[in-house]
Amino acid sequence: MSLPSFQQLMLPTLAVVCRKLEELPVSRIEEELIRLLKIAPEDLRPRTPNAQQSVFASRLNWARCYLTKAGLIEATRRGYVRGTEAGRALLAEGLREIDVETLDRFPEFAAWRDRYPAIGPAEACDVPEGPAERISSTYEQMQSQLSAQLVERVQSMPPEFFERLIVELLCKMGYGGGKLEMGKTLGKSGDGGVDGVIKEDELGLDVVYVQAKRFAQEKSVPVREVRDFVGGLEGYRANKGVFVTTSYFPAAAYDYVSRVHKRIVLIDGSELAVLMLRHNVGVRVTDVYSLKRLDEHYFAA
Repeated sequence: MSLPSFQQLMLPTLAVVCRKLEELPVSRIEEELIRLLKIAPEDLRPRTPNAQQSVFASRLNWARCYLTKAGLIEATRRGYVRGTEAGRALLAEGLREIDVETLDRFPEFAAWRDRYPAIGPAEACDVPEGPAERISSTYEQMQSQLSAQLVERVQSMPPEFFERLIVELLCKMGYGGGKLEMGKTLGKSGDGGVDGVIKEDELGLDVVYVQAKRFAQEKSVPVREVRDFVGGLEGYRANKGVFVTTSYFPAAAYDYVSRVHKRIVLIDGSELAVLMLRHNVGVRVTDVYSLKRLDEHYFAA
């Protein structure tokens, strides 16, 4: 199943928190939801653009933040929350879902939304929201949206474009000495399951082979595709390979590449977007803002 959105996580999160009267650690909530919603291990692999947490954990934080702003749960101390009477009363209504429209019924939430109409859910609701925190939160939201747009656009392009993009990205990451001329695509015919190649040195004594395959984002890459790629490397007597996709790899694929003698790296759609952003492939900088603070050393006596 695909990961629930942060709105779809609101109801089960509230139910888990309000099940007990005492405070509950946030880590326990995540564990409970993974079990209750039967989230598969491979669905927990995608990371946020800054790679600091999983997409699932980020969405759970969003849900927790919104529930807190509505007064349905409260932060007792950093990393701990508990349910409120308002939260239990809402659960007693027997709602089938809780979304932003539901939360608009609560004056505290509506006032917060009116005060910060453009802000996204905070990464940690128990941290005071100053201007710097709001800037950071908005930045993360914009990066997340851009990452989704990148994968969607790559998915819509022809296969040849995707293959060129991956070779260019790997070169910009430093493979082939960072020189674009050290990498090339191999084309459709006779590639033996390989779409591109990057020479690590001028003589081509050390080579990285690339496979680039687009799959619908909600479908995992069949393990047989990874096996075929590894098998195709035999024809080149190659020991290094990078398999990139716009979707995601199942746990069985990671297990398989961990057991073969060749060095194989799997890059899914989420990580692909992170790397494209980091190395400015398919994106460009539009504005740069410098956030400054008072220099206490300058004014020291």
